[in-house]
Amino acid sequence: MASIVLLSGGLDSLVAAWAVRETHPPHLAITFDYSQQAATRETESALAVCAEMGLEHRLVKLPWMARLMPASLGDPARDLSAADDASVWVPARNAVFVAIAAAHAEALDCDTIVCGFNAEEAATFPDNSPEFVAACDAMLALATRNHPRLHSPTLALTKREIAALGLELGAPLHLTWSCYGPGPEHCWECPSCRRLRGALQETGQFERWSELRRRA
Repeated sequence: MASIVLLSGGLDSLVAAWAVRETHPPHLAITFDYSQQAATRETESALAVCAEMGLEHRLVKLPWMARLMPASLGDPARDLSAADDASVWVPARNAVFVAIAAAHAEALDCDTIVCGFNAEEAATFPDNSPEFVAACDAMLALATRNHPRLHSPTLALTKREIAALGLELGAPLHLTWSCYGPGPEHCWECPSCRRLRGALQETGQFERWSELRRRA
């Protein structure tokens, strides 16, 4: 029941990884650098999470995706406060990620690919939805010999519910990086930052999260 974890370093993927430690023990975490502004920060966060979990990490670079990147994600000069969900869509991104994870899953004899999808973003991004998960499972039944399946413990949850689950599990939420920007701090203006802050505030964790990040 070993798994490959798609670990962006953000809230959803961290909580998903933490939630499956006993049911689908992670064998490897994969982070992608596809020329997004936040690539370095996301990788740093993913490495910190893996250190906490004692988990092997692999960075996969996809430089060709830079040509497909929306300006709001790839151009540091763009004002992220003006970005909306539609402007940060990367064509077929999650399908590419799943295919690469599936290749690792087959090679490493893992039967599960763990993803941090969520109900809020599925409303805008169809590659976060239950339909996408089902379609990927059907595809992988034909594309691989060991037929790994996608598993997302956060699939039906809102951001607030994911933050609450992370708190319940004792996950190190302060290690996450959710901003679309390159840092060094979260901008709190882009859509991803706004969702994170709302979830942390609604669960009473924002002050504690901020303090732990300052200490890290």
